Parts: sequence; structure tokens; C-alpha cells
Amino acid sequence: QVQLVESGGGLVQPGGSLRLSCKASGIIFRLYAMGWYRQAPGKQRELVAAITSSGSTNYADSVKGRFTISRDNTKNAAYLQMNSLKSEDTAVYYCNAQVFAAQHWGQGTQVTVSS
Repeated sequence: QVQLVESGGGLVQPGGSLRLSCKASGIIFRLYAMGWYRQAPGKQRELVAAITSSGSTNYADSVKGRFTISRDNTKNAAYLQMNSLKSEDTAVYYCNAQVFAAQHWGQGTQVTVSS
């Protein structure tokens, strides 16, 4: 059974930082590309950052220079370091694992940026 479990969300003030974690089980983690998506109320889910199985990364323009995605294949985990958070970063953040046609999602973790 495949499971992706996110953690690390919460309430943070503008300018603050959070680190999201995604722990995977039931997959050969090192083969999968990992991504972080987010969905704000009334908006479509959007890609925030992704990292391939070989470690190449890409970011949405809105988070470049502020967010960093990483992975640790020894721990079957992916991370999203979020710095200089803005109110517009408020959303539910989802972890995604994908290889070829196989795709899996986590349950999401809420990130709220507010003073």
C-alpha cells in the first residue's frame, strides 16, 4: 500500500519559514520524481516545486529564490524548505510521487501565512 504522509505545516507570520516533509512508503522511492503542489481556496492546484529521481529541480516562478525542494533517498523522504513566506503562499500543500504513469498523492498539510 502506497502512502505519502506530509508534515510540517502550520501558522507562520509573513517573512517566516517552514519546512514541509513528505515520508513515502510502499514505493521504490529512488525511482520516483517528487513534487510539491498547493491549492488555495477557490483556486486550482498548482505545482510549486519538483525534483527528479536524479536530483534535478524546478520551481514555480512565484517561489523561486524562496523555496528549496530536496530529497533523501535513504529516508524515503522529500522536503520543501519555505523561506520569506508571504500571505499568498497560504494553501494546502500536497506531496506527489510520480514515475511513468504511476502517480500518488499525500493527504495535504495546511500552511497559513498571517500576522
